[in-house]
Amino acid sequence: MVTRRTALLGASALAVSAAFAVTGLFRRTSKATARPSFKIMRTPEEWKALLTPSQYAVLRKEATERPFTSPLNDEKRVGVYACAGCDLPLYRSRDKYDSGTGWPSFTRSIDGAVGTKVDHKLFVARTEVHCRRCGGHLGHIFDDGPAPTGKRHCINGVALDFKPQSA
Repeated sequence: MVTRRTALLGASALAVSAAFAVTGLFRRTSKATARPSFKIMRTPEEWKALLTPSQYAVLRKEATERPFTSPLNDEKRVGVYACAGCDLPLYRSRDKYDSGTGWPSFTRSIDGAVGTKVDHKLFVARTEVHCRRCGGHLGHIFDDGPAPTGKRHCINGVALDFKPQSA
């Protein structure tokens, strides 16, 4: 005979199991063991010595700079935007546009320059974009950009170094 107590305990156990399954706590591999490998790998101490505190926070800890604070928002010269962590060219100025969001935005990256992964930090799936060579966090890609791609690469300016084209 199923009592009310047995039913409640069973329902509670089922709810806890579902919560663990949804949050991924039953996975056998932890984030530490499933860590991706990049061509340029440094210790946190080495990154801190190379980067400013704000660059470290964004590139290595996936922080987001405050909107409308990057001087790259107003950059209009012809050139290339490179990774502030490893100097890999990531975006061309011809693909930059003013999205009005407060961060430098691009319709596309240079072929093969960036990688992506799914980010669930805000409880909704987003596409996180990172430098393919050092793994530095750049920002996110959204499907609300202009033609020709319909994409908006919303990039933290502090993650980029602008290299003007020489005349």
